[in-house]
Amino acid sequence: MADLKLLDDPEFKDLARRKNSISVVLTIATLVVYYGFILLIAFNPEFLGRRFTENIPIGIPIGIGVIVFSWAFTGIYVRWANTHYDAMVENMKRKAGHGGT
Repeated sequence: MADLKLLDDPEFKDLARRKNSISVVLTIATLVVYYGFILLIAFNPEFLGRRFTENIPIGIPIGIGVIVFSWAFTGIYVRWANTHYDAMVENMKRKAGHGGT
């Protein structure tokens, strides 16, 4: 029964809202970067074939950029979770009477 009270707690709702917000924003950003690259491959392969340097087409650094952006977005989420989310979860655990770590 205490768990049902927790679900109605405004602090818990705020915690869930914040987690969902950052998750959705970072997911959308990842999808835009990834599918933007895929659409570029599909509709403008000539651009990706242009030379960035003498031996490297521009598609290679763009593809590497997609991977780097994915890592960066993951890092952003991990940093947010470690600095904000974990503390809020611990506070909710104490509030619910489950102690904490």
